[in-house]
Amino acid sequence: MLILISDAFDPSLTEKLSQFGDVTDDKNRLAEADVVLVRSKTKCTKEYIDEAANLKLIIRGGVGTDNIDKEHAASKNIIVRNTPKASSIAVAEIAFALMIAVPNRIVEAHTSMAKGEWIKKELKRTELFGKTLCLVGVGNIGTEVAKRALAFGMKVKAYDKFIDKSEYAELKATLEDALADADYVSLHTPLTDETRGMINAKTIGCMKDGAVLVNTGRGACVNAEDTAEALNSGKLRAYATDVWPSDPPPDDYPILKAPNVVMTPHLGASSKENLLRIGEEVVAIITETKEGGQL
Repeated sequence: MLILISDAFDPSLTEKLSQFGDVTDDKNRLAEADVVLVRSKTKCTKEYIDEAANLKLIIRGGVGTDNIDKEHAASKNIIVRNTPKASSIAVAEIAFALMIAVPNRIVEAHTSMAKGEWIKKELKRTELFGKTLCLVGVGNIGTEVAKRALAFGMKVKAYDKFIDKSEYAELKATLEDALADADYVSLHTPLTDETRGMINAKTIGCMKDGAVLVNTGRGACVNAEDTAEALNSGKLRAYATDVWPSDPPPDDYPILKAPNVVMTPHLGASSKENLLRIGEEVVAIITETKEGGQL
């Protein structure tokens, strides 16, 4: 068996996988690979899959699988798996870090001091305590964010068409109901035809004036033009994001030039601890697939 590690995983994973056969990071050996490990960078398109004549299993180290043509993989009897639970803590923590950074003016404070300025009076803070958080998606990651929000004394409500109960959030029947009156909105949805551009002029209009939008889900779930316009008008107080339509985004991506944006370069799942958890899940998936006679 040949396992191709196509993207960045914890360095210790190579040795852990050696029990199953040969392990390589040489992408020129794709045609020989029985198993391919990807994260976000590698796009498993129809053409990519057709090039991998021996491929039996694709594992995406992360939550979504929108960078994999799952229908074409299925047509070739290739199994597609991911590691949805491994990233929950890492992504929830960066989501909450972004949520804290905005009202505490962390970026402005640091930048001004780095310039030798002291603008204490100008930087007015607000608190998360007592504010309302709307979670769009309350799966593994959304639930972890809800736990942290409750610990900060926030009120938490959520919309998720696939969830009918939550221990940590008040579920709303529609997205519009969930967005209404929220001080903070945090996105935790995969990218699908339904969620693409779901945050747009119409849904932003359902939010209260001055709401803060946090996105650690998928960059394309947000209509960038409408979001930039809402930031320029003041309808949105801020947009804090770790996710982009591509890594990196194009130079003309509207969010890059919009005001009141806090941005990070897709760091959410990159914690050392998370990469180790992903590795553990990858080993478990390969073991399970092999014992099931599918490898």
